[in-house]
Amino acid sequence: MLSNGPKHNSKKGGVQNRACNLTGIAEPGQTQKARARTSKSTFTRFSGFATLPGMLKKILPLMFVPLLMGGCAATLTNLTPMQQVRNANNLYPVEVALSSRQQAMRWNSIQPQIVVGTDIYPMRPTLLMTNRWEGLVPAQPGVNIVHYRYKFDFQVNAFGPAKADSATSQEYTLRILDQ
Repeated sequence: MLSNGPKHNSKKGGVQNRACNLTGIAEPGQTQKARARTSKSTFTRFSGFATLPGMLKKILPLMFVPLLMGGCAATLTNLTPMQQVRNANNLYPVEVALSSRQQAMRWNSIQPQIVVGTDIYPMRPTLLMTNRWEGLVPAQPGVNIVHYRYKFDFQVNAFGPAKADSATSQEYTLRILDQ
């Protein structure tokens, strides 16, 4: 028997429409009505930017990591012993090494200085070394401790003219021992 009506389900013995079962869920192969459009635009909405605020919350802290790591481009290393024996002229030699990953630094423009309190003393390059400088720190005859730091002024290549920059070390303490 051929019929165009509803198909019979032999398992349950009841009549069931193949297009839509009693729960309203479509079965395989069923075509459903097209959903009503909520927007009158004929273009599809690109929802790629809808998750942007959520992604920024996760990615934004990671974006600052290169800035934090690259912020300190110059490293100053104190090569001076922490204590020296008192000498007659009260001038004590200090030495520092500069290392930098900053490729834009103009090495020929470096002007190193020793800062003791508010006084500034110049440094000169060490012989046969390209990244080391030496200088003399004065100490009064009765003083046993001198606090000093290094300051390097230099030029950095930039768009247009060169830009001035500087690097300052932490404060170091030189202990002067009496014989």
